[in-house]
Amino acid sequence: MWSERVVDGYLFVSMEDVQLAQQEKKKVEYLEKYLDYRNPESVLKVYKKALTERIFKTPVGYDYLHKMQKYLLDCDGMTEEQVPPVSLQKSYNVNMRRSYTQPKPRVERHKEKKKPEWPVISLMANLVLIIAIIAMFAITLKSDNPNILNYERAIVNKYASWEQELSEREKVVREKERELNIINE
Repeated sequence: MWSERVVDGYLFVSMEDVQLAQQEKKKVEYLEKYLDYRNPESVLKVYKKALTERIFKTPVGYDYLHKMQKYLLDCDGMTEEQVPPVSLQKSYNVNMRRSYTQPKPRVERHKEKKKPEWPVISLMANLVLIIAIIAMFAITLKSDNPNILNYERAIVNKYASWEQELSEREKVVREKERELNIINE
């Protein structure tokens, strides 16, 4: 029943909240056991540390913080500027009736989801592919091996080099023939 969800007079909604409140109750008991209330400065340090580190999150812990705050303000020499207020970090302006009478349809949840930016992704993928194609053409054009883009030039260059080599050999042979006085008709 609901009695298992009660801690220090507070009824909690979930068992996780109950466990958190029980942990905070143990922290309060520990602090009560070891905190020296005769020294307001040490109490103030513990109070400020509990506030800054947000040690307490349930009403059980907030009750203890309020008790410490009240004690510090009642001490001689302590002012409200020295003792910071307890920050709840929560809004309590909830209109439950409106949320129950006007539930959001499931269709709206799908509209709220962020749609993927497919045009941007598509554009980036296309740019990468275009750059890859340009790089392949550049590599192909600068390659020494004949391919579909430069086969004619490669063949012409090959035959031109053969022709030049044959011309040079023929020239050498003719010079040797002249030296040897061999005349071919």
